[in-house]
Amino acid sequence: MTDEHQAEPIEPTELAEQTEQELRKRKIRSFVRREGRLTKGQENAMAAQWPLMGIEYKPALLDLDAEFKRSAPRVLEIGFGMGGSLVEMAKVAPQLDYIGIEVHTPGVGACLMGAADAKITNLRVMCHDAVEVFEHMLPEQSLDRVQLFFPDPWHKARHHKRRIVQPAFVEMLRSKLKVGGEFHMATDWENYAEHMLEVMNAAPGYTNATTVGDYMPRPDYRPLTKFEQRGHRLGHGVWDLIFTRTK
Repeated sequence: MTDEHQAEPIEPTELAEQTEQELRKRKIRSFVRREGRLTKGQENAMAAQWPLMGIEYKPALLDLDAEFKRSAPRVLEIGFGMGGSLVEMAKVAPQLDYIGIEVHTPGVGACLMGAADAKITNLRVMCHDAVEVFEHMLPEQSLDRVQLFFPDPWHKARHHKRRIVQPAFVEMLRSKLKVGGEFHMATDWENYAEHMLEVMNAAPGYTNATTVGDYMPRPDYRPLTKFEQRGHRLGHGVWDLIFTRTK
């Protein structure tokens, strides 16, 4: 190879910066950010309802009793989409407090709009990366159930490492669940269901809540979405997994 084709040497500081950038790229996140335009209704809901139901991200522990002005069992959902199912769950279970985390702003607006229409008071929402919320804002043993319904499956094998259900994340999540609390996952990708099952079976401090087979029938509290109904008509499967914190 001639000199003019040889790569220029990389300085140590430059190499360190590149390595740090790669580590940031590899960090597990709960989402792929998808910004979109808000409808007028969503925009109005953000303006009117965010001061009442929105929680701003900050790296400090939340006082959930102060936030909800009561002490009650707490359910947190990661990635609630447009929020229809989350609002429905909160409406039919007023004895529970619900926290929803979603990074898609129109989804947050739609959820707030639905919550206002349903006149519910037991729901709070956040617009931030769930991993950072778990790391910095949630107190230990503060949740009775964590829900992860139809997360991005990253179906290509080379992208499986981007899936949120990974050993490090489920271990961090376990510390936020009360002993006896549940981690409920659902997916319509069989390969991701198998991945979830493999990760959870190996995770310390969890046990599968079902005693028959590996997967659970859909619990009554998880609404059947239009997308899921369509999938059933087409013969597509959906897999629910519920694992309980044992220690």
